[in-house]
Amino acid sequence: MADITITINGAKITAKENETILNIARANGIFIPAICYLSCCSPTLACRLCMADVDGKRVYTCNAKAKDGQIVVTNTEEIEAERRAIMEVYTVNHPLECGVCDKSGECELQNYVLETKVKEQHYTVTCGCHKVQDWGNIRYDASLCIVCERCVTVCKDKIGDAALKTVPRGDEFSVPKEYKEIMSKDAYAVWNKMQKSLIDRVRDENGDIIDCVKCGECSAVCPTGALSESGFHYVSNAWELKRIPAANPHSSDCSLIYYEVKHRGIEDTSLKIYRVHGEHNFAPLNTAARYGYDFENKDVVKDEKAKQKLVDFIKNEAGTILFNSFITNEEALILQKLKEKFSLKLVNEDAYVYQRFLKAMGKCSGRTLYKGSLESIRESDFIISVGSMLRYDAPNIGYMVNNALKINRASAIYCHPISDRVVCGFSKNLIELNYKPGSEEAVLYLLLELFAPLSELDDITGEYLQTFHIKEKKNIDNQEIDVITSKFWDIIGLEDKSKQIKEMKTGKSRFTLIIGEDVLTHPRWQNMAYIAGTLEHLANFEIVVIPTQTNTLGVSLICELDKHEDGKTLGYNRLGDMTMSAFGDGFDMPSLNQQEGTFTNIDKRVVPTNAALPYGGYELNDIASELGIYAKYTIDYTQKLPIKSGFKEMAFDDLVTDFDNAGKDKRGYEIVNGNIEISKTPTGYENLTLCGDIVYRLNPISQFSVFTNLTHHLKRKGALFASREFIDLHNLYDGQNVKITSQSGAILYLNIEEDKNITGNFAYLPTFDKTLNIYPFFEEYRFAPFSIEGIYNDE
Repeated sequence: MADITITINGAKITAKENETILNIARANGIFIPAICYLSCCSPTLACRLCMADVDGKRVYTCNAKAKDGQIVVTNTEEIEAERRAIMEVYTVNHPLECGVCDKSGECELQNYVLETKVKEQHYTVTCGCHKVQDWGNIRYDASLCIVCERCVTVCKDKIGDAALKTVPRGDEFSVPKEYKEIMSKDAYAVWNKMQKSLIDRVRDENGDIIDCVKCGECSAVCPTGALSESGFHYVSNAWELKRIPAANPHSSDCSLIYYEVKHRGIEDTSLKIYRVHGEHNFAPLNTAARYGYDFENKDVVKDEKAKQKLVDFIKNEAGTILFNSFITNEEALILQKLKEKFSLKLVNEDAYVYQRFLKAMGKCSGRTLYKGSLESIRESDFIISVGSMLRYDAPNIGYMVNNALKINRASAIYCHPISDRVVCGFSKNLIELNYKPGSEEAVLYLLLELFAPLSELDDITGEYLQTFHIKEKKNIDNQEIDVITSKFWDIIGLEDKSKQIKEMKTGKSRFTLIIGEDVLTHPRWQNMAYIAGTLEHLANFEIVVIPTQTNTLGVSLICELDKHEDGKTLGYNRLGDMTMSAFGDGFDMPSLNQQEGTFTNIDKRVVPTNAALPYGGYELNDIASELGIYAKYTIDYTQKLPIKSGFKEMAFDDLVTDFDNAGKDKRGYEIVNGNIEISKTPTGYENLTLCGDIVYRLNPISQFSVFTNLTHHLKRKGALFASREFIDLHNLYDGQNVKITSQSGAILYLNIEEDKNITGNFAYLPTFDKTLNIYPFFEEYRFAPFSIEGIYNDE
């Protein structure tokens, strides 16, 4: 987009064409009030506070696109009087309960009433009595609602659930028509709209409330106390809480969060996390980030004998360290140093498959890392996702895809064997390709055919693709025409949609390809990495390879990983011959909400996280120091992260922890994406056929690991989750106990539970419940054959 220059309150500002005046002002530190508008969402014009004079004409800046040369004035006596009148009608019947309201002290309605100097009330209208509604994690108090519609907008435009709407309040509460003659036009319009409507949950055709992901974003954006967290009701005053900046410890978005802590009470002065907040204007939080906060390792004291036993085991007996990627970069570096000093193997299956995929992809892309990011997804106008249940695996990516579809009017192709009802409803510009499990390689070859210029492909790849072409005659408009189709459509089990996809991409300029764990774990991962690299290099795609755990990317850049274990094992947050963990198994370690350090997130940024709660035991750094790998503090390793892998020599205390006014994430720094020589080309194809019933490895929405399942909001029992089609096809019922058997003969007894969001004949097993050993059911690939039978009471 072209640069333009506008003047706001006398200041000349350079901006991009088609940006709204409000967003330009915000990005440049110019305050324009707005109580209904959210960045990256559709404007509702509900509050009209953002009014300004543009070239002498009154406009609403949330909805007005800037044009070159415009003169904008945001504050005049007339505008300030209008804003004061609007704020006055917002408070006509607003309950005077600020002293006990959960929102008091951080209420935007309070702030704007003070800002606009409302000191008296000139109007009155009938006030209804509205019962407070319990919506699970959220409570809705209609008497406090100003119908700004932020909750409706964020749920639709960012989250994608579209689970809220406005409903009629009732004619008896309408504003008397005589006020229209004596009030300002804008104040009357705002008041009239507020009095006509309330917020309610959306219901399906049967009258049942539709499922939502319960992310809590609606309460986060609410400017009053109308929508609030049930667990925070009458618990604490907002101003008593200390905000600790951190990063989401549960998934690779590593979103900026603030743990809000204070002591438990007068007698018990220990610290407690009361809630989590984020930067709702810029980045929504997923359910686990907001509600999965109380997973700390409690009441731990230093055990010198146990420490010495652990140290001796590492020195004299251990051959392998088993670990996962729910650790900091600094801890990963300590593990790497232990490997080097004691000739240990480092086994982390999650980071291992990610590491090898990136290395292989780079041989065709010419880059050490992928190009894309969450922001590039949001700014794209054509998005393809392959091999990931986005809302389950990486909800923040799902938010960005939905936002691009809603706000950017993007087009999208969602490629996965399992259909997600909510993703299907994101937009009419999205099509689903529900291919056969195992055929991800054929899907990527189709994308190569559709998006990469054949003339630019390597001769070997180009010639190979042509062997899959079928030439046949078709009657089009009464003429027989030679049409070339691809065998890959038959391989993936779908009708040819090439024409539709070509029409969808017409006029599009920014393309993103999202690659999920199904591709990384597929037996043909290497050739698929070559195809992905070629798409990024030749087809102008910005690729995002989803890191499957919080710090998968960081671990893959720091550690030299091994595929197989050897000798006795030391488990770090995993079971081994000797175990150290944060969830009560073996030698105690701190949880991620008790640690300082950094993660490397999906945006390839090294972002800081801080300890919200104290920890009384030994940390990994203490063990390493006993073994001769010394640092005073774990964060002393932050500036020692490997420069050869793209890290920078920056101290932990020098890392920034916020966004700028334009909403750009300025936390930490971005990993250097190096250039490497292109040395490979994709070729060959092998079909992977899975017969019979198939089970998938997947966690339900909001669950990511054992750690999320430790928290009081999210704790639940694992099950075999399945679609309604799967349950009916196998003559089972929801909640029934079943026996499932793997191909290797492993048996598991558990309940079956319906997931109403998915369709197709599919079931999945989760990893979050440590009492369920699901790993014998899978090799590396996420899909696997299995058998199932119901258990009945008389058996």
